[in-house]
Amino acid sequence: MKSVYLFFFFMTCALSTWSQSTGSVQGTIKTSDGNPAEHVNVSLKGTAKGAVADRKGGYEISHIAPGSYTVIASFVGLESQESSIEVKAGEATRVDFILKENAHQLQEVVISGRPKQESVYVSKMPLKNIENPQVYNAVSSDILRQQAITNFDDALRNVPGIHKLWESTGRGVGDGASFYALRGFEAQATMVNGLPGLTNGSLDPANIERIEVIKGPSGTLFGSSLISYGGLINTVTKRPYAGFGGEVGYTAGSFGLNRVTADINTPLTEEGNAILRVNTAYQSENSFQDAGFHKSFFVGPTLSYKASDRLSFLIVTEFMQEEKTNPTMLFLGRDTPLQFANLQALNYNRNLSLTSNDLSMKNPRYNLQAQMNYRLSDKWTSQTVLSRGVAKSEGYYSYLYDNENGKGEFGFWISKQQAQTITTDIQQNFVGDFTIGGLRNRLVFGLDYFDRNIINDGSGYAWVYNVTPQGVVNYVDPYTGVEAAPRYLTRPSIDSILAPSGTSTSNSKDATYSTYISDVINLTPELLAMASLRLDYFDTEGDIGTDQDDYNQTALSPKFGLLYQPIVDRLSVFANYMNGFKNVAPMQVADADGSNPHIKAFQPEHANQMEFGVKTNFLSDRLNATVSYYDIKVDNLVTGDPANINNSLQGGKVESKGFEIDLNANPVEGLNIIAGYSHNESEVLDGDKANVWLETGKRPIYSGPKDLVNAWATYTFNGGDLKGLGFGFGGNRVSDMSVLDSDVTGKFVLPGYTVLNGSVFYNVNGVRIALNVNNITDKAYYTGYSTVNPQKPRNAVISLSYKF
Repeated sequence: MKSVYLFFFFMTCALSTWSQSTGSVQGTIKTSDGNPAEHVNVSLKGTAKGAVADRKGGYEISHIAPGSYTVIASFVGLESQESSIEVKAGEATRVDFILKENAHQLQEVVISGRPKQESVYVSKMPLKNIENPQVYNAVSSDILRQQAITNFDDALRNVPGIHKLWESTGRGVGDGASFYALRGFEAQATMVNGLPGLTNGSLDPANIERIEVIKGPSGTLFGSSLISYGGLINTVTKRPYAGFGGEVGYTAGSFGLNRVTADINTPLTEEGNAILRVNTAYQSENSFQDAGFHKSFFVGPTLSYKASDRLSFLIVTEFMQEEKTNPTMLFLGRDTPLQFANLQALNYNRNLSLTSNDLSMKNPRYNLQAQMNYRLSDKWTSQTVLSRGVAKSEGYYSYLYDNENGKGEFGFWISKQQAQTITTDIQQNFVGDFTIGGLRNRLVFGLDYFDRNIINDGSGYAWVYNVTPQGVVNYVDPYTGVEAAPRYLTRPSIDSILAPSGTSTSNSKDATYSTYISDVINLTPELLAMASLRLDYFDTEGDIGTDQDDYNQTALSPKFGLLYQPIVDRLSVFANYMNGFKNVAPMQVADADGSNPHIKAFQPEHANQMEFGVKTNFLSDRLNATVSYYDIKVDNLVTGDPANINNSLQGGKVESKGFEIDLNANPVEGLNIIAGYSHNESEVLDGDKANVWLETGKRPIYSGPKDLVNAWATYTFNGGDLKGLGFGFGGNRVSDMSVLDSDVTGKFVLPGYTVLNGSVFYNVNGVRIALNVNNITDKAYYTGYSTVNPQKPRNAVISLSYKF
């Protein structure tokens, strides 16, 4: 690793002094009233080169061969502007644009027209979506506003191929966040600005600029610890911008929803080189059931500082205090034939939470990210980043588990959580954009250190009582048959029950040392090739109190992509091969008779994806679509040994394949449409018998529904007496989903459903008032992950905001 680092360091130094044989174009874009015009796309006509104006309206296009060009400034919903220029070697040609619209008109276009969401996180370098052979989808802050999103889970309903399996439970040891099915594999939201951002609870949308769902096993650039084989979820936070401004808002709704938000941006110096932006939110809400609540407070200060034209800093901090009751989940039995064949047999009374407001969980969370960017030359940039996070679980976690005794009842089990997860991540990236032998290279070389410490000092689990889905309680111990004295869902009663369970103390640590390199080469202006490789060394102490569970593993993760643009910047055809991996801990095994116990080591699991598809950007950015087909195979899964119950083998296989369609369209001024469809087929190719998690020939229970449809459309009047008035309508269609499917248990299927949502809103002079109604038809529906989880009935939300 040291040799590779030194090689790239010297290469960086050499390239920084390389004589320039190309020129550049730079300038600013302003509105008619003199304000900076952000998000405007600037491109060189007939080439793949372009840029997007920043918050100050500035842009720069580098590494342009000398010659005559036409510069085009374009924006969704606006008339394009052009300017003819002559580019000379070693010189910067300046071209400024002034839009006909003023800042307020431009803001209206942003809300109704949705500017393109390019990402620097997906490939860890500036790369247009239409140039990237990997698929990703983005949910912008404008969509969050249009749909009055107040929780992170609801935002993801706008992404094809992802489905919520269960809500955040808040429990410790790193798995208290919401679980989703993504391309047939379980996933959680683990990344913030491309860096670790774990939580044991929920995420607040107040500081979200957009949510990126990066598809496929992305181990090459993001490692093994925080990804899913189906992809990863990256939250991009809001950044400071030039000038003073902000927004305050209030939201009220069904089930006692109250939410207050504020977004304040202010320069700290007269020169404007230091800017502070603070987003904050307070929210409280009750459950739609007879008990249950959620309340939270969030504050996210972000500071940017530009020390010079070459050096800049960004510090992102997030603090969240959250308290909630456990969401109702009925855990179905996994070891015997199911007591309930379907929802009708379960006969669950949806009005009952089967919990108590006295038994709540607190999930305080802290996240810090510090970033230093230094422009080494016009071709190379150094990026140094530090991320530090703490996520805690403090309080009561309960669940309802099928007693599997034929009596149609669930055992109420509870523990008192006292856990925290501490993460540290340090990255050093060198990003280059240079030409060798006439071929443009966009390259990132990085070093990554990730450290995680999970501390758990919670209690053990204790049985409280039995309860039926209709709320009938009894106190007969399901294991002994002895009837206990009545117990109650109060803190004193539960603390008394938990006292004999003692404390489950553990302290585990692991660290990962990685290096990676990725290069995107323009073989021609139309043909791009991507080649990437990661070396990952995983070292874990396991429980720090013993050396018996210590182990380390090394893994290589490659990634390749090929993309051809028959029409540059408008149409691309792509294919990719991607790899992801997970480390497998050693296990104790023995001979068939139980003798000769010893530790057996295993290789890391590996997921390999083949994908191909098409991306479009037609009608002056008014029609953006991605259509893709993927096939993911995971091997090296650990399974049981059919010839030896005391042994484990490695060689299990799972396949997940399907296709996705993602559409963003602005066919006429004021009308914006997003829509998506996904179909997934998943199967355990080689697994175990009688294992609900890995049973040969079955669809894994974490795979989610086979078919998902999402759609949302808004129309805003941009002129006349109705100017500022708008409407939104859309929804989701989910197919049937098997939450259990095993030869041992049988199959439990949650029926498919369609949920429709709508809104009406009015914008005038910075004021926005809106009414949103969700689940208009009051559909009773469920999701689950070997569980049955009831979802919200019809609810209404009124929001009022003022932007200044």
